[in-house]
Amino acid sequence: MRVALGIEYDGSRFAGWQWQKGRRTVQEVLETALSRVAAISVRVHASGRTDAGVHALQQVVHFDCAVERPMRGWIMGTNSALPDDVRVLWARVVPCDFHARYSAIARYYRYAILNRPMRSALLHRRATWCFYPLDEVRMQRGAEHLVGEHDFSSFRAQGCQSKSPFRRMHLLDVSRDGDQVVVDLVANAFLHHMVRNIVGVLMTIGAGKAEPEWAREVLDARSRSLASVTAPPDGLYFASVMYPATFAVPQDSIFSRLPPGVDRFRPHHPHDGVSLATNSR
Repeated sequence: MRVALGIEYDGSRFAGWQWQKGRRTVQEVLETALSRVAAISVRVHASGRTDAGVHALQQVVHFDCAVERPMRGWIMGTNSALPDDVRVLWARVVPCDFHARYSAIARYYRYAILNRPMRSALLHRRATWCFYPLDEVRMQRGAEHLVGEHDFSSFRAQGCQSKSPFRRMHLLDVSRDGDQVVVDLVANAFLHHMVRNIVGVLMTIGAGKAEPEWAREVLDARSRSLASVTAPPDGLYFASVMYPATFAVPQDSIFSRLPPGVDRFRPHHPHDGVSLATNSR
């Protein structure tokens, strides 16, 4: 039996998603909890990895298990064995051809910026603090240069292991709600540190230190040498994952805003994120 789970976690006290010897990771605590419920060893596969300090509103994982439990048992039993900074939100039996990573059509990240003169006691490590004023309209104008399919080499970490720098950005919106500026990004897949590097550029534009067109210049350079500093992990959330409707996996309403034919650009194994429409690039 293959089961999919939706997972929420606060990444503040984790060294990231993936197992690391001697360090606390989300994968480690989740597999430990699931194994207690199943009474056998359970290994999970995630829709994507998150770095140290990065949070998740709905990470999706799947696992195979010969032991049957009611879905409520997987949810409640696992949550009772998890620490208080990780929770299972839902559980579904899925077909054996479902894969949390390779079946994904699109991924949604959210970046939260607290934009006010004083730090917050309540949002510590849950939003990035920026004390100088940000112009969200200028940031949105810069963001528009990054929508579409591009070589995002300028926005990938130096140690990024992806075989291709090409990604298709379906949506990139910047909005303000009071003293918070929120950046929503939906793409077929993301490179290592891609979101944080994009936000770093947009914050530079929002602060008036560069014009919105600079985002395009950075993109076209295909080099990290022109880009801004990488934004901190504190405000980054892995928000949701989009799958084909046939799998009936819960997903965020933001995906309803994507244009028809998004599934044509789904990254799939073994092409590592290159859209199906441009594999020959």
